[in-house]
Amino acid sequence: MTAPGPHNALTDVAGLRVGHHSRAGDGWLTGVTVVVAPPGGAVGGVDVRGGGPGTRETDVLDPRNLVERVDAIVLGGGSAYGLAAADGVMRRLADDGRGFPVGPAAGQVVPIVPAAVLFDLGRGGVFRNTPDEEFGAAAYDIASDGPVAQGTVGAGTGAVAGGLKGGVGTASTVVGRMTVGALAVVNSAGSAVSPASGALYGAEFGFPTEFSGFVARPLALRPTVTSFNTTIGVIATDLTLTKAQCQKLAGIAHDGMARAIRPVHSMVDGDTVFALATGARPAPGVAAFNDLLAAAADTFSRAVAHGILAATSAGGFRSLTEAAGSGT
Repeated sequence: MTAPGPHNALTDVAGLRVGHHSRAGDGWLTGVTVVVAPPGGAVGGVDVRGGGPGTRETDVLDPRNLVERVDAIVLGGGSAYGLAAADGVMRRLADDGRGFPVGPAAGQVVPIVPAAVLFDLGRGGVFRNTPDEEFGAAAYDIASDGPVAQGTVGAGTGAVAGGLKGGVGTASTVVGRMTVGALAVVNSAGSAVSPASGALYGAEFGFPTEFSGFVARPLALRPTVTSFNTTIGVIATDLTLTKAQCQKLAGIAHDGMARAIRPVHSMVDGDTVFALATGARPAPGVAAFNDLLAAAADTFSRAVAHGILAATSAGGFRSLTEAAGSGT
């Protein structure tokens, strides 16, 4: 049986927690989203496809390198300035005694916190109002394994996608006994919506009734490159995977991104997807791994669609639901 998980969210992968911290108004329109791995971490991977990425600690996820496990992933606004949010997450993890051991004494650890950022500079009015260490710490502090807030929240607070308001979206799929979850922050130069029909590209991969509440209408929109952008996200599973398999999983999630956003991976997008494997279930054989990859692509597509659908108008950018309601 194939179906969404209980929350239809990344947190359906048991052990993962998600927290958002946002700031809007008074010159601000930005935020941070933190994905916290279970105690002991999760095996990680990454795939960077965009031409203008802003990232931190991606080299550590190369399968050839030493460290296997990730303690948290940070997704944020603020372009390269926003990478500072990872410092706050590192400090919280260190306070909790979590990280890669580098000495014999308790607490002698280095938390492994890869991060990726999107471009939302100036969308709130003040160019240098960007996430910092306090944003990361605040998102970590409220991280939960329950339902995940979507839309204009966290890293999606200042996101824009193809002329419409972008945002955070999430989805999950249960295939047999394994679970795959995705979280996408949609801030793309390309559009997630067909201008001809107003339909969400990613909704094509939804379960019955998943997107039935939205009525598409033709929109006077065209995907145009008007700014720097970037779609970032996390794909995760409860299976036991190697770092190389996680890298493959992250790459397949980009296929889901490409189905849901057109065009994608441009020179003004820093499109980056991280992969996490918690290891709660046994390692898959080839057939089961193929099933995981197929589900991962579709799940990421659905997460993109949910991010656009849940977004609310902000910063002078209309949401899809507002634009569809006016027919323009």
